[in-house]
Amino acid sequence: MKGRVDVAGKGYLSGYFVGAGAKVLRGTEVDPAVSRGHEFQGVDVFRAFVGTPAERERIPVTYIWMDDEQEAPLRLELTGTWYNSRKAQLHRAPEYRLYYPAAAESVVHRAQAGDTLFLCMTSERKVLAILCPYGSSAEQKLLWLFGLQLTDDYALSQRDIGEDGGRGIDLAAKFILDELGIEAEEPEPDALDQLVGRFGAAFPGTAAFSAFARKSVKGVDPLADPDAALVAWMEHEEALFRHLERIIVAERLKEGFLDGEQADVDGFLSFSLSVQNRRKSRAGYAFAHHVEALLTKWNVRYKREATTEKRNAADFLFPGEAEYADPTFPTDKLRMLAVKTTCKDRWRQVLAEAERITAKHLLTLEPSISRAQTGEMQAQALQLVLPQSIHATYHTDQQNWLMSVRGFLDLVRAA
Repeated sequence: MKGRVDVAGKGYLSGYFVGAGAKVLRGTEVDPAVSRGHEFQGVDVFRAFVGTPAERERIPVTYIWMDDEQEAPLRLELTGTWYNSRKAQLHRAPEYRLYYPAAAESVVHRAQAGDTLFLCMTSERKVLAILCPYGSSAEQKLLWLFGLQLTDDYALSQRDIGEDGGRGIDLAAKFILDELGIEAEEPEPDALDQLVGRFGAAFPGTAAFSAFARKSVKGVDPLADPDAALVAWMEHEEALFRHLERIIVAERLKEGFLDGEQADVDGFLSFSLSVQNRRKSRAGYAFAHHVEALLTKWNVRYKREATTEKRNAADFLFPGEAEYADPTFPTDKLRMLAVKTTCKDRWRQVLAEAERITAKHLLTLEPSISRAQTGEMQAQALQLVLPQSIHATYHTDQQNWLMSVRGFLDLVRAA
């Protein structure tokens, strides 16, 4: 899916979606104890994208449940029936609804009255029906991505993305698209040929890959703007990785998956799983490598993967293990930083690390974490740190509490 490109060479949301809408769900739409109607109501305006067929029309619909606990959303590739519920009432204006099949219940019935439905038309003319809990991070992410606001009347608030282009595809938008199973297109980096020339059609070690990404990206000053540098390094490495991955995967597919004269299904599934696992693990390693590079540039003393008590390990401990283990070293001069590309519920793991340090810090790239979760973080004395550009995905009242990368570097350098 291709859309317009901005001056930085990045696409717009219109490359992936034509339109999107959001509404608050009634119990009659999703609760079988209230109604067995199996239809989304108050979505008539979505006919701007689906159309106004005279007869019932079956359309492809992907039903998705997103919440803050599961690592990946639940997805069902099914259909839905788009129809005029007032066809027999000639004296009344048409009102279109979307009927979902019984096969969609395992996703749809996870929602409750008051939860949120997002209806999205992709540029490939497929409908996504995304359901998520009210007040969740998932809801906040999607409202920000599509630039939507919920209303109190259970009606769909809608946006024509194809007309205005939608927001640019930055790191935060890519994060959310990836959760939806949509891989944002990356322009081929100029340094790709240099990468292949140095390492061949194979993945280098994570530290070497990250070092290459930092060295080959242009226009980055980690001392003047560490927040922008961290984002630029991550985006550049991601682009390099995805294009190198295509080269490597294409070569493997050319070899085929045969065991004698039989299709090697197990071999194919194993290869596919290894691709997915590499993507996840590599991103975490890359993030930590780039954070370490920033600390080095800023002449900050630290210990990476430091052991504290009970064999717990802190991603970064300041100023080091010896000071932490020394009971005479002032506790108020100790700091720890956990580094996670995504949080979900895993942020609570950080609370068990480095018991001497009461006020802990967590650096992440995750946009739009809910008020409920950031409120709990505050109550647990866990300070969230994000690159400055991601702050805008949070509510204004949350932004006043967030810490930037520069703010954290200033803190540990002054300790």
